[in-house]
Amino acid sequence: MEGKDYFIDLLFYHRRLKSLVAVELKSGAFLPEYAGKMNFYLNLLDDLVREPGENPSIGIILCADRNRVEVEYALRGIDKPVGVAEYSLTHDLPKELAGKLPDAKQIEAEILRELGAEDEESAKG
Repeated sequence: MEGKDYFIDLLFYHRRLKSLVAVELKSGAFLPEYAGKMNFYLNLLDDLVREPGENPSIGIILCADRNRVEVEYALRGIDKPVGVAEYSLTHDLPKELAGKLPDAKQIEAEILRELGAEDEESAKG
């Protein structure tokens, strides 16, 4: 838009819904202005990015905290699908996921292995 850049934190495409999904990550509590910003992003996506045959874009605002009344009033009148959810951070992996996900050392080793493979390919070429 006329020399201005706008950046959504995360943008996904949901195949079954045939819809773009914009995600805004907020480190603090929900503020009502986040709803207006998300509505702005969804309008831009629908007008400039969405392809023919795709459904309207969906917005998700993830915040560290939210007040249900503030969220309700902030979203009232916005005709786009927007949701607000809280997240919480933890240092411990839930027991039900133990052994199902690699730990940080395994991820680091795999990245270094892949980088080493790329370096070897570069040296050959």
